[in-house]
Amino acid sequence: MSYLFTSESVSEGHPDKVADAISDAVLDLIMREGNTAYRCACETLVTTNQVILAGEYKGIYNHLEVENAVRRVIRDIGYEQDGFHWETAKIHNYMHGQSADIALGTDTFGAGDQGLMFGYAINETPDLMPSAIYYSHLIVKELTLRRKNGVTWLGPDAKSQVTMEYNDDGTVSRIAKIVCSTQHSADVNIDEVRVAVESYIREILPKELIDASTEFLINPTGRFVIGGPDGDTGLTGRKIIVDTYGGYSPHGGGAFSGKDPTKVDRSAAYMARYLAKNIVASQGAHKATVQLSYAIGVKEPTSLFVKTDQGVKYDNTITEWIRKNVDLTPAGIINRFELFRPIYTQTTNYGHFGKADLPWEKLDLFKD
Repeated sequence: MSYLFTSESVSEGHPDKVADAISDAVLDLIMREGNTAYRCACETLVTTNQVILAGEYKGIYNHLEVENAVRRVIRDIGYEQDGFHWETAKIHNYMHGQSADIALGTDTFGAGDQGLMFGYAINETPDLMPSAIYYSHLIVKELTLRRKNGVTWLGPDAKSQVTMEYNDDGTVSRIAKIVCSTQHSADVNIDEVRVAVESYIREILPKELIDASTEFLINPTGRFVIGGPDGDTGLTGRKIIVDTYGGYSPHGGGAFSGKDPTKVDRSAAYMARYLAKNIVASQGAHKATVQLSYAIGVKEPTSLFVKTDQGVKYDNTITEWIRKNVDLTPAGIINRFELFRPIYTQTTNYGHFGKADLPWEKLDLFKD
């Protein structure tokens, strides 16, 4: 029997993504020196014309530079609204030095915390990402591009949701439903919004996946003028499924943004994606799930798990090969991907995976 599966994405102006972007901008400030002794774990809350920063750091931390970086993020997203404006927002900075107890583990490049991380890849899209999250990202990214290139009635805040229909053998059949809600200016008619947004979506999605029965739900509640942090609070790390695989894969629960690479929540999740993607790229499997787990202060992972659609014998062979040939310690992951660099603002929006220019997306392992 055929079945449906749904994933969602959000734009850079969604309140949670505003918070993620600020946290990653603070991280990049600290990482700009490339100093492997520097640390950051920045959490952000945004609400009506307020930004609250909290967390820990080790290294150079200039409060004025941080405030300027926060305002740049808000400005670049496009918030110049009465309820949230890059010039007038109040910034409350409660960042403090890293705990000496946590430093006992991270200074020796043991894992920065315990936890479990998952990576996933599937041969459905050019980036080896699941279809529903892949197309959901395309929609909100397109709305952002349109807004920044002259469609002035579009607002920064938007969400998308795509429901794929699969054949009984697990292959993609069609797109069954598309949901999209976008912030808009008060002077535009909602029917105009719906017509225009549907046309934008149809231009970017594969025509062979959209048929006469595909249902479009554009701004289903109607008016959406008050948006962003003025409409709802935003918190760092609240979009972990948007950031990963749209629910196609298990998730360990750890968020990414604002965390330096000694935090395995982030770096080991990147390694798990790298392994899964290279397994699928080798054409030995249609899909792959990889789990890693760690204990705080311990260098080697406490477990490695590989599951594909090729059976236990294949999975065990791949697992043993990885154990022998890939350094899965935090230091090994950091060195492979050169993670002590200010690269993290590139990851914030439209998923941390499936972007060809990121080091964990390279296909340089599967040839072995």
